[in-house]
Amino acid sequence: MTSEQQRVVVIGGGLAGLRLAARLGAGAGADAGAGGAAAGPEVTVLGEESHVPYNRVLLADVLAGRYAPEVTALPAPGPALRRGVRAVRIDRADRTVHCDDGSTERYDTLVLATGSNAVLPPLRGLFEPEGRELPDGVHAFRTMDDCLALSAAVAVREGVRAVVIGGGLLGVSAARALAERGAQVVLAQQGERLMERQLDADASALLHTHLTALGIEIHTECRVRGLTTTQDTGRRQVTGVEFADGYRLDADVVVLACGVRPRTGLALAAGLEVRTGIVVDDGLRTSDRRIHAIGDCAEHDGRVYGLAGPALEQADALAAHLTGTALAAPAYTGTRALTRLTLTTAAGTGTGSGPLDLAAFGETTPLPGDDVVRLADATRRTYRKVVVRGDRLVGGVLLGELSSVGALARSWEDEEDLTDLFHLLTDDGGS
Repeated sequence: MTSEQQRVVVIGGGLAGLRLAARLGAGAGADAGAGGAAAGPEVTVLGEESHVPYNRVLLADVLAGRYAPEVTALPAPGPALRRGVRAVRIDRADRTVHCDDGSTERYDTLVLATGSNAVLPPLRGLFEPEGRELPDGVHAFRTMDDCLALSAAVAVREGVRAVVIGGGLLGVSAARALAERGAQVVLAQQGERLMERQLDADASALLHTHLTALGIEIHTECRVRGLTTTQDTGRRQVTGVEFADGYRLDADVVVLACGVRPRTGLALAAGLEVRTGIVVDDGLRTSDRRIHAIGDCAEHDGRVYGLAGPALEQADALAAHLTGTALAAPAYTGTRALTRLTLTTAAGTGTGSGPLDLAAFGETTPLPGDDVVRLADATRRTYRKVVVRGDRLVGGVLLGELSSVGALARSWEDEEDLTDLFHLLTDDGGS
């Protein structure tokens, strides 16, 4: 940092962008220090959504009616945040960001925290020729607007017929939330099991059983071919879902939970290196050293995380570099991410099965030569599996009882040599 105050512009008002702004002191009201010391950087955050900033991780709880939308609010960096403003072009030569309202923002350092978009699958009937408007009743599940629209759709009456396309973490969360709201839910997954990226076959089978107990009808290894719609007063309304084998389901609501894709359009148009995400080095710099990228849009060492934990770690690491404290903080070398999810029993199901907690971390599929340890209790609906390579824990899956997840995750994150694996697996105070 020089004595001249630096201008930092952050494109993206989500978890990563706001965490970075907070770490840089935005909204703290700090002026230049005594003796003429330089103030912190001048930060501007461009947030495309008009909503108060919110934690996207909690959207399923809002949809389920467990939380009001305001509970998800994130601390906002005061006037540093410009809400409802979309960046449309980056002029790297002039170091200027052009916005959709005609305004511009000059920068010394630019940070792309543009997040990701929901993937819209190529389904017959999803769009009209030359059109990009979804039929009424068809929703992605990525933003607060998506969540509120879905909530309104299932509030119309009890027993709304909802089809969720996608059996990953997002689809499972959406299906559970809709079931809690009293919808008749069908979950359609193209793969052979639910949450196949995180869970092994045994754990996925337990999850399948739990969701079925919530009243959710599950179809795996089935490919959705298209949607059926009807035209009314100039608007298309979804009426059903067609599978590749010809089977058809009636639907009032369809949720597209087919994954997410990093938002890289601005970076591509600006000539930055983009693969799956915006390519960054260990300093989270793009191919232009004045421009950084963090969060869902960033690709570090060939990996795009798409999770909250890595986004926060990247924001913290970048803040350390931008404020001159990088010597006290190591370069960003990646995040060891842990996935957690709690599934509760929908009111009125009468199953009495209670909630199901699950967690997954690291490599859950063993390689040749790895050791695998499993502990299962069908009566208590608990399952624990860890993968050991040499003397180190490289991954694990836990369902039903997460008391040991804290101890296991610490051993995995610290890459410790294992001395008492049984104690780690049965520890009841590590969470």
